[in-house]
Amino acid sequence: MANINVKINGRDVSAPAGSTILEAAHIAGIKIPTLCFLKEINEIGACRICVVEVKGARSLVASCVHPISEGMEIFTNTPKVLESRRKTLQLILSNHDRKCLSCVRSGNCELQQLSHELGVVDEGYFDGIKNEYEIDSSAVHMIRDNNKCILCRRCVAVCDKVQGVGVIGSNNRGFVTSIGSAVDMGLGSTSCVSCGQCIAVCPTGA
Repeated sequence: MANINVKINGRDVSAPAGSTILEAAHIAGIKIPTLCFLKEINEIGACRICVVEVKGARSLVASCVHPISEGMEIFTNTPKVLESRRKTLQLILSNHDRKCLSCVRSGNCELQQLSHELGVVDEGYFDGIKNEYEIDSSAVHMIRDNNKCILCRRCVAVCDKVQGVGVIGSNNRGFVTSIGSAVDMGLGSTSCVSCGQCIAVCPTGA
């Protein structure tokens, strides 16, 4: 398969045809932050943390799903890109249970780490109405807390595509979207196989 030549942050990069911007950047050793992305499992461009600037494009593009083309010029760290990522993180945090000090994932949380890296100093900037969920402790192997969920859908993808079980998915739409079982039944009442894969791929403490 022929390679495609692009420029990333002024550097010449060659990547196989069909590669995404994220994959091309990885080949070049250029880091682009992600939250929802899991290679070959969850490539949906949902979180918008991986956005980059492409010369000639009308808006920022999600690098995890946008394919490269010959001669494309990409910028991963412009002020516009960094500001967009910060605003996206602030919006995610506005509907997130920010009890970081008592969270089991504190210090090992991707959302927390990204907030530090991108300099988010006002996590309450977009605070308003918040969704509130009851904690699901019906399963013997885990406790689900949707108040910490960021709707990345990594747990949904791994449950469906890796385990082939598919007991969780997106419920409702818009602002009230949540991840859960059919008709919001407790996980212990489903055909969950207690594999723990959803815990392993969750970027927060949900």
